[in-house]
Amino acid sequence: MRGRTLGPALALPILFLIAPSCVSPRSLGTGYDQDAGASPSDSFTAADAGPDANADAKNNLTTYCPSDTCPAGWTTCSSSRFPCDVNLNIDPANCGECGALCPEGGDGTWYTCVGGKCTISCQYAPRHLDCDGLPDNGCEILASTNQNCGACGLTCLDPDKPCVAQPHTDGDFRCGCPPPFIFCAAPWPRCVDPRSDDMNCGACGNRCDLSGGGLPSYENTTYGCVGGACDKLRCEMNWADCDQDITTGCETFAVTTENCGACGLKCGAGQECLINEMGMPECMCGPGKTVCNKFCIGDSCRGECRDLTSDPYHCGACNFSCHSNNGPYSTAVCSFGTCQRKCIQGRADCNGNVADDCEVDTNSDPRNCGACGRVCDAIAGQACVAGECVLEPCDPDQDGGPVAR
Repeated sequence: MRGRTLGPALALPILFLIAPSCVSPRSLGTGYDQDAGASPSDSFTAADAGPDANADAKNNLTTYCPSDTCPAGWTTCSSSRFPCDVNLNIDPANCGECGALCPEGGDGTWYTCVGGKCTISCQYAPRHLDCDGLPDNGCEILASTNQNCGACGLTCLDPDKPCVAQPHTDGDFRCGCPPPFIFCAAPWPRCVDPRSDDMNCGACGNRCDLSGGGLPSYENTTYGCVGGACDKLRCEMNWADCDQDITTGCETFAVTTENCGACGLKCGAGQECLINEMGMPECMCGPGKTVCNKFCIGDSCRGECRDLTSDPYHCGACNFSCHSNNGPYSTAVCSFGTCQRKCIQGRADCNGNVADDCEVDTNSDPRNCGACGRVCDAIAGQACVAGECVLEPCDPDQDGGPVAR
């Protein structure tokens, strides 16, 4: 063990089974040899090797020993529970150095530690932007302006193509509208489809008379904008003209397993014809899926397709959620229709007690390094980093290699 200061004192129990002081490359990442009882010569050379072979092994093989040295980017801070348990590259409470706390954020911002530096992100991107790079004022620019349209410095110069939210996106702003959409300022700035928009048919503000203005009426039909022109006869929502006879109107209800959204479009075995998120009929829920949250208005029904064997929100039955079983270091999962608890990465339940959740930090605990009961060398003060017992060359001058790994 090399003499070093590790911050706060770490009390580890004296182990009855102690790893050998030096280990072969086979034990990288564990800190102890897998071949219990093997002699040092057994670890590095063949049983019948002579003096020359031993000399070659000594000159060419890097031998590694348990280490209390923190690998690059890791350190021990005053708040540390274990040696080398702080990653300065990603820890927002110790970003770049111990005690360097990233701001909490607010006003549409949050901060993360990236490469040892506090980095600002905009919570409502792309609707807000950080254009000046100053943390004091957060994400200070709206992404809906002609001066910064969707990105800092992106200017909309054409008055006919102002900054506007793009159709079918969640606040993605760009200059102008993509074809075939056109920009209409009233009753609010937006992109419209002039081919089918009853309020802007063929051009902004051209409103269609849905009654047809005295034109003949037929069953389940209405008049409106079709192909950019008003007064076009069309079927009402969820109805279809399957017999191609105008006198019978739109006679076929198009939310059935025989005609799902279109004439003759049949659903597969086990599927139902439901209204999807876009408000259109769709064949849904094939084998292995169940319709949940089903509700109907008249003959039209909506629902969700869920796998009851693996969906944590619908585990074993519709709307039976597993998430009430979440803990501070665990998440609830659904396995074969049964709610179970799964430890998050770097944590483990070593005592089998549900009350204290996944109580062990396997990323840093040298008594449970990477897994319950996987012990690093306590006598050498060997640290556990990212679930591996730290090693370094036994003779840095001779062996070379990284200081700690």
